[in-house]
Amino acid sequence: MNSVIPAGPRPPAVRRRTGWHRLPVTAVQRLTNDAVAVTLDVPGALRETFAHRPGEHVVVRHHRANEELRRSYSVCPPPEDPGALRLVVARGTPDGFGVHALTVLAPGDHLELSPPSGDFALPERPGAHHVLIAGGSGITPLAALAADALRTDTACRVSLVHSVRTAADALLADELALIKDAFVDRFTALHVLTGEAGTLLDGRIGAGNLPRLLAALSAEPGPGTTFALCGPFGLTAAIRAALTEAGADPGLVRSEPFTLGDTPGGAPPAPVAPPLPEDTRVTALYDGRRHVVTAGPGDPVLLDALLRDHPDVPYACREGICGSCRAKVLTGEVATGPQHALDAGQLAAGYTLTCRARPLGAEVTVDFDA
Repeated sequence: MNSVIPAGPRPPAVRRRTGWHRLPVTAVQRLTNDAVAVTLDVPGALRETFAHRPGEHVVVRHHRANEELRRSYSVCPPPEDPGALRLVVARGTPDGFGVHALTVLAPGDHLELSPPSGDFALPERPGAHHVLIAGGSGITPLAALAADALRTDTACRVSLVHSVRTAADALLADELALIKDAFVDRFTALHVLTGEAGTLLDGRIGAGNLPRLLAALSAEPGPGTTFALCGPFGLTAAIRAALTEAGADPGLVRSEPFTLGDTPGGAPPAPVAPPLPEDTRVTALYDGRRHVVTAGPGDPVLLDALLRDHPDVPYACREGICGSCRAKVLTGEVATGPQHALDAGQLAAGYTLTCRARPLGAEVTVDFDA
């Protein structure tokens, strides 16, 4: 019965993750009072560029007056068209792009986007029980990951838990019902309401109610159970800690925070390093081109030096969260401050976030296309 969830096109093995492209908006669909789904048309010449894997995101660049806004959004295609380029945009801050999307954006307008990128994916475990836990708009990558896992691994099970304030705030509930209809024996979706309290499906998810929630899903931590978390940093960090306490293998827990939210201390601080004794020559490779700038003692991080002369350089959140400014250090050394986008393996392979990185010598080369 899973014909309602067709397979989508897969991106090529090697592709460029930088550059900007203007794409026309074909639909703006109201999902809740504070969120819309924006569908964009991808011309034939860019089909390969914008082919995407579940869990990937794009960066939207929006210009207004003398200001540029950038925001990262997960690609969230509808279940019946997994190849579609669709973004779910929430209202967010009063002066952000979300307000523009909800009040002004219309079919026929154009948005400027970067190609899809990102490493958020389910652990490779054929036949596993994948438990996906979302907070708010963190449902967007997880819904795509759920449909893809059910479609490609006929032996797996998927349980999706969506934490929202009220039932009216539950994004994509109708689409999750379609996935349930297609995979009735292998997919479960639950909504946990944070605006209420008193039962298993009410209140904030944490150490207090997570064990009972997992028991209800028959999802005891073990080698046959994987976890994927997406939501505000405080939520994902609390659930990850609770899962570790419950005995989950950290290697089978994947997470992608999309905002620091009300995390104490706000954004991670820039890396602390002694002032540079002299200017540093910074070579940046991106979008197939080479750019050279000079970083001085007054530049907190590499990204600040690059943006002075090259406003097209990739970035979005500047909080060490989204990973859009990820680059590989080819020569020289950098100090990378606190961040939440790169794992230990990526750091060991030489990757850094330029919004968190400060050069430590006279020369450094970073590759955004790597």
